[in-house]
Amino acid sequence: MHFSKLDDIAAFCRDLPKGDSTAADAAAARQQVLTKPPGSLGRLEELAIWLARWQGREKPRLDRVAISVFAGNHGVAARGVSAYPAEVTAQMVANFSAGGAAINQIAGIAGAELTVEAIDLDRPTCDFTVSAAMDTDEFLRAFDIGFRSVPENCDLLAVGEMGIANTTTAAALCAALLGGGAERWAGRGTGVDDAGWARKRTAIEAALDFHRGILADPLRVAASIGGRELAAIAGSVLAARSRRIPVLLDGFVATSAVLPLARLAPDALEHCRAGHVSAEAGHRALLSEMKLDPLLDLGMRLGEASGAATAILLLRAALACHNGMASFAEAGVSGRA
Repeated sequence: MHFSKLDDIAAFCRDLPKGDSTAADAAAARQQVLTKPPGSLGRLEELAIWLARWQGREKPRLDRVAISVFAGNHGVAARGVSAYPAEVTAQMVANFSAGGAAINQIAGIAGAELTVEAIDLDRPTCDFTVSAAMDTDEFLRAFDIGFRSVPENCDLLAVGEMGIANTTTAAALCAALLGGGAERWAGRGTGVDDAGWARKRTAIEAALDFHRGILADPLRVAASIGGRELAAIAGSVLAARSRRIPVLLDGFVATSAVLPLARLAPDALEHCRAGHVSAEAGHRALLSEMKLDPLLDLGMRLGEASGAATAILLLRAALACHNGMASFAEAGVSGRA
């Protein structure tokens, strides 16, 4: 699939494949005869049924799990909105490659294949307070990188990001598409002090004012206020939907990256679950707006897909029970009277 203009993405979102309701029904029926009171495993049961719906089989599997982390730099970082300098993005990408980051450790125990895609780190997006962050071609290129990144025969995809100043970008996207201004969406990100927090809110309000003429168009907002790594996340999530691959979203930035898709089509994220709710201000409100119920609430705010990757372990527990438990008949256990 090639997206040559923004309208191509919008058209794609109008005709998305549905999950397999027959497989989901079969998985739900299986849950009713396993050696436990019905519903007693709570969300583990729902997760097994969700995986069955999108994998199209009564007994889902997680043989090949992929974690994709996309990295990008942001021109708005020059406005002092982050506690760290922009060069940290490239330094952390090197740390990922060396195996020294949190995501490397979690991916290892989760049995997942980690891929890191750095997108033009030597060329930050433009400062979106005075210009479009990306022109249409730049946005489409980053979107296409994400779309083409999803591996074949993947059972589950988890997505995350790395990019200094990208919580400012995420907050600006939320304010642009959901309203409420900087006051509602801007948090402290990497830990900015009060002065940095004020600069962050000022930058977001400036962006909203500068781009006020396009706020009704989700994809133009994504290009003009977003970032390359966010565009790539959106592309990868849409590619996963086209192949019926279930997706775990990471924190505030990763969730904001797919907000434009949700604004284009209300059902665009049916194949997604929120891996966790982060400690970043605004993420809980964003999940509520998008009707995504997070799987974990651990006070994490690292990014780099760490929360989504941790939730993979929860999915493995759900499938161990769903696929491995005996039925009442198999175990010779009496069912309900």
